[in-house]
Amino acid sequence: MTLNENSQNSAEQVRGGRLVSLLTWPFATMGRGFIGWVSHMGASTIFLCLACLKVFRPKQLPKIIEQVYYIGASSVLIIILVSFFTGMVLGLQSYHALVQFGAQGSLGTLVALSLVRELGPVLTAIMITARAGSAITAQIGIERISEQIDALDTMRIDSLGYLISPRIVASIISFPILTAVFDLIGILGGYVSGVLLLGANPGAYFYRVQDSLDFKDVTDGFIKAVVFAVIVALVCCYQGYFAHMREDGRGAKAVGLATTSAVVLSCVLVLIADYIVTSLLI
Repeated sequence: MTLNENSQNSAEQVRGGRLVSLLTWPFATMGRGFIGWVSHMGASTIFLCLACLKVFRPKQLPKIIEQVYYIGASSVLIIILVSFFTGMVLGLQSYHALVQFGAQGSLGTLVALSLVRELGPVLTAIMITARAGSAITAQIGIERISEQIDALDTMRIDSLGYLISPRIVASIISFPILTAVFDLIGILGGYVSGVLLLGANPGAYFYRVQDSLDFKDVTDGFIKAVVFAVIVALVCCYQGYFAHMREDGRGAKAVGLATTSAVVLSCVLVLIADYIVTSLLI
């Protein structure tokens, strides 16, 4: 075999390898992404289980109360503001839709069921994610990259029990309470918009609210709130705790990227979980 023939065979092998690589690249990319997703799911599940087990250690109550204030009480104002205007918009749109069929008396039913079943838990979770979840991720991430968490472990202080467990418990406590506040203020916002501004019957509005809601609607909304609380607390704490292991950035950049990922991923998972929980509860 001559030198030219060897060169031609080598060139054909290189072209063939490039063609195979080009054809398999999409599948390899999807495979790596799926394996990474499964790895993160397993790690986050173990992370959640360990944090929950360490809730029952002594001296956790003061830290839980502190986080309830930070996550729950500090978010009341934004929840009231968003819920009031959400109820007003819902009452406005619903009234103009129902009046076309002469069913404006059902305004209270539509507003109450929409808020209690869906909008209340979902929007509450998203608002808390935007206000408290991002701050939790940034705070834990800064503690990680500044080696404060390593210092806790060096002093034989369990960082999971000290930093993560109180935040998870505080979220589980705060989310249902803030959801109830959102529902109540939203119904009042619908009353202001539909009754005071558009002239719907006030007696019919509150009668429909009371008649249409039952105990199952309220409990379903609270179940969603608890599920969303676990999701938001887990994602935000996990992203901050492992911010130093990100491959796309180091230091302050890693904290910023972790905060962005936590907010986006929490909102997406809340919407996905909303559909799954709704389909299971119907």
